[in-house]
Amino acid sequence: MIFLEHVSKMYPPDVHGLRDISLHIQPGEFVSIVGQSGAGKTTLAKMLIAEERATRGKVTIGGWDITHIKNRDVPFLRRQIGVVFQDFKLLAQKTVYENVAFALEVAGITGKRIREVVPQVLKIVGLEEKAYRFPRQISGGEQQRVVIARALVHRPKILLADEPTGNLDTINTREIIELLQKINSFGTTIVLVTHNREVVNSLRRRVITLGQGKVVSDHAEGKYLLPT
Repeated sequence: MIFLEHVSKMYPPDVHGLRDISLHIQPGEFVSIVGQSGAGKTTLAKMLIAEERATRGKVTIGGWDITHIKNRDVPFLRRQIGVVFQDFKLLAQKTVYENVAFALEVAGITGKRIREVVPQVLKIVGLEEKAYRFPRQISGGEQQRVVIARALVHRPKILLADEPTGNLDTINTREIIELLQKINSFGTTIVLVTHNREVVNSLRRRVITLGQGKVVSDHAEGKYLLPT
């Protein structure tokens, strides 16, 4: 599903974002990418959606070599990878329904298909009854659920969640992680980038720890044990 082969990323003049990383994430896995600030987590996440390009090495997503992907092909890649960020990036003037529908509209999906898909994904995230509220009228946890719904509209094979609980309290954090586990149970590969050790340790799933741009550990049922 996801292959990185001897991938390095350099920033001018001589800063290493990633150093010779090789890893393989299988279809249907739930993997946490952890590490302290500056470890390379964000660089790795951006590389998976072609926001950053490798200086050396090879990046393959679902059999597609995206190492030198052309800009015109990036939108097609991002329909295969749903992305959830810490900051919700919702359109304040649009309702929950309209925010989710917008992701389909910009892809040229027909109105009929939009009317089919949007209620489906809102039901998955438990927001079907709040479809016509605006972002300001729902909680932070619910706003993140809208973001997840928006990420699911193209039925991606991979969901990349970059610090999805960073702005949430403990209760909402737990609910979002439970939702990601539910989505994973449908067969979607989940890549969770986080610094929240309680979340990682509660999952008891694969943990890849980065440090100074390198993979320092990779455990099938690991814990985030780096010092504070």
